Amino acid sequence: MKDKHGLLTGPIDQTLKNMTIPMVFGLVAILAFSLVDTFFISLLGTEALAAVSFTFPITFAVNCITMGISVGISTSVARLLGRNALTEAARVSGHGLLLAILLVFAASMLGLANIDPLFRLLGAKESLLPLIHDYMQVWYLTIPLLVIPMAGNSAIRATGDTKTPAKIMIVAGIINGVLDPLLIFGLGPFPELGVQGAAIASAISWAGALLCSLYVLVKREKLLAWPSPTKIWQDWKDILAIGTPAALSNALNPIFGAILMAMLASQGTASVAAYGAAQRIESLLLIVMMALTSSLTPLMAQNFGAGNLSRAFEALFRAMRFSILFQLIIFVAMVPLSHPIATLFSQEPAVQEKLWHYLLVVPASYGLQGIMMMLVSALNALKKPGLAFIMNLMRLFVLLLPLAWIGGLLDQTEGMFIGIAIANAITGVIAYFAALALRKNTLVSDHATFASGK
Repeated sequence: MKDKHGLLTGPIDQTLKNMTIPMVFGLVAILAFSLVDTFFISLLGTEALAAVSFTFPITFAVNCITMGISVGISTSVARLLGRNALTEAARVSGHGLLLAILLVFAASMLGLANIDPLFRLLGAKESLLPLIHDYMQVWYLTIPLLVIPMAGNSAIRATGDTKTPAKIMIVAGIINGVLDPLLIFGLGPFPELGVQGAAIASAISWAGALLCSLYVLVKREKLLAWPSPTKIWQDWKDILAIGTPAALSNALNPIFGAILMAMLASQGTASVAAYGAAQRIESLLLIVMMALTSSLTPLMAQNFGAGNLSRAFEALFRAMRFSILFQLIIFVAMVPLSHPIATLFSQEPAVQEKLWHYLLVVPASYGLQGIMMMLVSALNALKKPGLAFIMNLMRLFVLLLPLAWIGGLLDQTEGMFIGIAIANAITGVIAYFAALALRKNTLVSDHATFASGK
């Protein structure tokens, strides 16, 4: 529900519901990229699955650039819309998209020139390098196509519209799902390309999403203005002030993943394959939390821009309570489903056993992990991305990695998974008390600071 200026109004629960439900369907579609790829690639064998599992930290690291810029765009645009500054919002949106494209292109060219040495550093065996090269060569060349759908959709969500980005992601997911088996296995007139076919299918779907996003931004929302030479540097500075810590915070996850993958590699290919598949399944199990965080940031940012601080924090704590309840339901459901899912994603008993153990243990901590996710969204909306970075740094490198390492010493791969679950639970408790302190400190500050966007 919006007022005459397009601001999100109405009961918090209903507003979050209306924004989150479409995002769930959209994120299911976009995460289906990984799940569909994982399923079909697993049919090629454990080596193919392990090779693509090695690519996940790198592909996520490059996408962190766009995700960080997207946070900067979403927060800046939402605050401007909260002040009814529509022209400025369109200018900032356009400048943000241009910045994201330039940065991702530079990163992809650097990665393209260093595929083999980088993956050797991550611990990939020589036998996996040809498969990794086939996949990553296409991925690096085509990843700029994904920038506009990712960053552009964040600008659209800043208006409170989560349905349109969801539809765009669903269209892209359908294209990818149809093309994957055709290009991987060479069905009909299509060539048999193996893991490279999965990368090409994703690239084509990204191109479709790009066209849809541009149409909505330009024709319907009027949220894409031509670059302004006098304003572009200041807008880039403002976006990067939020986007850089957000990107670094996101980048911590693949760095953590790469280190954990190296630890798992010492225990065998089966452990690597199981963890790679688990990460893709986990994304689906956390889909509602990811949708909720995507909705929470623009909702809180708009209210901060309009000076409605109490309403913003009401949304945060309602989201945290929902996280605990919903993820508890997910955990209970995973108890009987963990084994059938494990058998679906691998044909090898060793991989199945390790994947089953992960799906049985780690989801117990998802509710508390969701609390941390909500706090990070709130900090970004508050223009405190540096604090969000510190919180994520502590979660991953002060708790997760040490506890996973200790667990590995005690019970190898299975012990590492238990350590991850314990670390998620501890950080969730810390995040909740940090949110209480943040609300207290913010509500006693000068409301005019937030209304002015400073």
